[in-house]
Amino acid sequence: MGMDRIAGTAVIDGKRFAAELLEDIKLRVESARQRTGKVPGLAVVLVGSDPASAVYVGSKHRQTVAAGMHSFKYELATDTGQAELMALIGRLNVDPDVHGILVQLPLPAHLDAAAVIQEINPDKDVDGFHISNAGRLSTGQPALVPCTPLGCLMLLKDRLGQSLSGLHAVIIGKSNIVGKPMAQLLLAENCTVTIAHSRTKNTPALCRAADILVVAVGRPGLVRGDWIKPGAVVIDVGINRIEVDGKSRIVGDVAFEEAGHAAAITPVPGGVGPMTIACLLSNTLTAFCRLNAISAD
Repeated sequence: MGMDRIAGTAVIDGKRFAAELLEDIKLRVESARQRTGKVPGLAVVLVGSDPASAVYVGSKHRQTVAAGMHSFKYELATDTGQAELMALIGRLNVDPDVHGILVQLPLPAHLDAAAVIQEINPDKDVDGFHISNAGRLSTGQPALVPCTPLGCLMLLKDRLGQSLSGLHAVIIGKSNIVGKPMAQLLLAENCTVTIAHSRTKNTPALCRAADILVVAVGRPGLVRGDWIKPGAVVIDVGINRIEVDGKSRIVGDVAFEEAGHAAAITPVPGGVGPMTIACLLSNTLTAFCRLNAISAD
């Protein structure tokens, strides 16, 4: 995979990697169709009219279709009740044409998002948020893994090789969406894993010992250049909108221009972000293959 450079540092091209992954998924979907006569189906549920969510759902729909999968969109009114939403999920759980279910977050405030997520059949939970998938991941069983950390792991292996064994990984952020599952994935790869968060003492010193540094906290420029060990690989998950000279810019959690001594770093935008939808479709294919008892190759 080609990379640009900042000083001596390779800039990891997540956009290109995601495009290559989507092409691979398309080939594997066709292989699955030839073996089973069926294709994976992804159902996306959108409640309300949040503009950003609508854009995400539209993009997911287009890429799902482009990969040769069936895309089912359910757009519900903002005032949809809990029982109505749960009933829809119940129908999708038993629909043989649906192999992945995603409820677009955030939900309107009157709905209980946690209850909605737990209602999804864990074997169709392509966001990887169900407590059963979290448990499977933490105990080393086959799980559907949250898309962002899955994409981060793919980028790390592309840069460092398939074996990450023995490397020291520091993760800043302990969310259920990125930090915790990222730690479990890296533990499964036999890394030594440290999780830092807002109550951690002397985070910069911890970071300076990291061969792999994953930052996911939503604080622009939190990680300075002198926090980064020379030769480390830095994965910046942060997406922050800031004002610079009266203009809006998207930046990460790492001071990108100060990272010239890292071995490689993901830019923001164009690093981890493009991987998320690609990994969603990868999860949908994985779910399809498991539900049909075939290999995912």
